[in-house]
Amino acid sequence: MSMELEEQYDHIYRYCYFRLRDAGKAEDITQETFLRYLESDSYRDTGRPLAFLYTVARNLCIDEMRRKKMESLPEELPGENKEDSMLDAIMLRQALHDLDSEERELILLRYVNEVPVADMAKIYGKSRYALYRETKKILQKLERRMTHGQI
Repeated sequence: MSMELEEQYDHIYRYCYFRLRDAGKAEDITQETFLRYLESDSYRDTGRPLAFLYTVARNLCIDEMRRKKMESLPEELPGENKEDSMLDAIMLRQALHDLDSEERELILLRYVNEVPVADMAKIYGKSRYALYRETKKILQKLERRMTHGQI
C-alpha cells in the first residue's frame, strides 16, 4: 500500500471528530471507514485511496449528523492553550463558527489534515482551481474577522 494507514487513521479520526464533536462516534466512524476501505476493491480502480477514505468518512459523518442534527463547535479548539494565545483562540473559534459547515470542512481538510488539493477536488467533484478560489475566499473572510477583531 502506498500510504501509511496509521498516519491516515489519525487524519480520518481528526476529521470525523471535527465534524461530529464526539470522540466515541468519531472513533466508530473512523473504524467503519477503514473497514470499508479494506473490504472494497473500487478504490484500487480509481488510484486515489485518500480521496476514497475521505469520501467514505464524509458520507458516514453526514449520516450521523442527520441522526443527531448537530451543528455547534466544540468549546475548545484542539491543541495547546497558552495564556498568550487565548484571545486569538477565542477570536478564531468565533470566526470559524461564523463560517458555514462546508467552509469549515474545506479549511479542516486542507490546512489541518493537509489533504492535497487534487484529492479534495475528487472528494467534492470540483476543479482544483474552483477549490483554490473557495479556499482563498474563506481564508480572506477569516483574516478580516481576525484582523478587525469583529467578534
